[in-house]
Amino acid sequence: MNIESIISFTRQSRLGHWCLLLAFLLTGLTAGCSHQPWDIDTYIQNLERPERDEYQQPEKVIEALNIMPGMVVADVGAGSGYFTRRFAKAVGETGHVLAVDIEQKMLDYNKQELEKLGIANRASFILAKPDDPSLSQNSVDLVFLCNAYHHVEHHADYWAKIKSALKPNGRVIIVDFYHDERSGKLSFSKHHLVPRERVIENMEKVGLTLSKEHTFLPRQYFLEFKGS
Repeated sequence: MNIESIISFTRQSRLGHWCLLLAFLLTGLTAGCSHQPWDIDTYIQNLERPERDEYQQPEKVIEALNIMPGMVVADVGAGSGYFTRRFAKAVGETGHVLAVDIEQKMLDYNKQELEKLGIANRASFILAKPDDPSLSQNSVDLVFLCNAYHHVEHHADYWAKIKSALKPNGRVIIVDFYHDERSGKLSFSKHHLVPRERVIENMEKVGLTLSKEHTFLPRQYFLEFKGS
């Protein structure tokens, strides 16, 4: 092999090396871009992690709500069904739960978990829009939002629709993380969170007044509202 052939072979080898490296980098980039900014399966796992019970105290929350058999409960922003399953048990065979979410995959998971418990017939699964909870007027005894208020805070029409869905003496429950150090370390920015005082102020604007406050949750406020 003469010197020209050696130089040509060396150049081709280097070129091949860089092409392989570039292909590897592009493959990695494509794989990374194929996912959404947040992965829904990971999010479901986060919602269902056993450690959540320690601060969420779900059984105590259900007890505080005094849900009676036969009631209709709307779990708005139901997610994986962490509370939907508990509501379905609480309302009994004569009651019903409306699981509302804007992600179909969340609703599918929620339904599957209720099917495992044999009580999926106690729930309906509503794929809603971000600006509309898709609840019929005068149809619900209790509307429940856990860690979902900050997603719809500024939509006055949304809360007006929530209010119109309430039966006489119906209630709206807001459970959400404190916006300060009380909520501890979270997996998202606290800039998205809404102070308790502003929640009360915003709800009053649509005719929902604070009727009760529970203070046993260490990281979240727990507010009950009724129509005025």
